[in-house]
Amino acid sequence: MTGKGAPSRPWRTILACHNYPPATYSKLPNRPFHASSPRSSGTARTGQNRIFTSVRSQEDLSSLLLLSATNTVPLITLWTASWCPSCRVVLPLLKELVERNAVGSSEGGVGFVEVEVDSPTIGDLPSRYIVNSIPMLLSFSRQEPQMETRVSAVSQLKDRAFLTQWIETEARRGGAGGAGGSLLGFFK
Repeated sequence: MTGKGAPSRPWRTILACHNYPPATYSKLPNRPFHASSPRSSGTARTGQNRIFTSVRSQEDLSSLLLLSATNTVPLITLWTASWCPSCRVVLPLLKELVERNAVGSSEGGVGFVEVEVDSPTIGDLPSRYIVNSIPMLLSFSRQEPQMETRVSAVSQLKDRAFLTQWIETEARRGGAGGAGGSLLGFFK
């Protein structure tokens, strides 16, 4: 397509091919899309921690994972149930560390959310992420679950020093992905 009103970017071409009128895409920003973060790796990262409302459905978690990946901020999830007495101890401790003490904000920040596994609309999320004990702490980086760093030992989840170190480590990941592991330890 050439001439006046022709799309100048690939996404404009896609919109034009799907018979969207030019008015739909003519006011969209005319800038290239970059999936990587604009900051250089040598700069110090500081960010603000965010606490989100509880996840009760697959759509809730999908939205938060997308938001976290877009902002290149790890999402820390605490998988809980209403009948779990340990969850009532761990949840306030984690919220205090993330919100009041701002643990992880100097490393780039983290997002935190409680996932309620006994919600009627939660679907197969617990089995998808291999939640085999409650409470369980699992971090997501660029929408990938960090399975090697998940924590389900209640003694560790109640330990303030351990949680502080764990949150700071996950925040340093800064949305770098990697699913928490490496190929036989060769690539890091």
